[in-house]
Amino acid sequence: MATPTPLREPTFLILTALARESMHGYGIVSDVAALSGGRLALRPGTLYGALDRLTDEGLVERDREEVVEGRLRRYYRLTEAGRSVLTAETERLRRNVEAATQRLRARPAGTRTADGTSRGPLTIPGTAARPILRPTGGPA
Repeated sequence: MATPTPLREPTFLILTALARESMHGYGIVSDVAALSGGRLALRPGTLYGALDRLTDEGLVERDREEVVEGRLRRYYRLTEAGRSVLTAETERLRRNVEAATQRLRARPAGTRTADGTSRGPLTIPGTAARPILRPTGGPA
């Protein structure tokens, strides 16, 4: 079974968590939560189902096992194929963000949208020198 493109967010974040070093299940769950700013909390069944699928697809492999306090910890690592898929998805997302950012910046301040609302300036975080637009009169 081939990995779908685009990757679903949990898959993307699992691969991202494993890009730096091999990790055991709880480490992956914790890292995915941190990477997502707490938006995504993987349950063990979801994680291990995803890891089994990613292993079958050759994107992740078992690295090692160790027993800690009487419990088995199985570590997983990203394969070269997994690194290639993650790199390609990261580039796809980067291009999408760049295209959206350019479109948002291209809309002149004070223009009207299709529904007749006026737009005022909005700044994308990290790009204070380049304002984009948001609807006026609503929440920021």
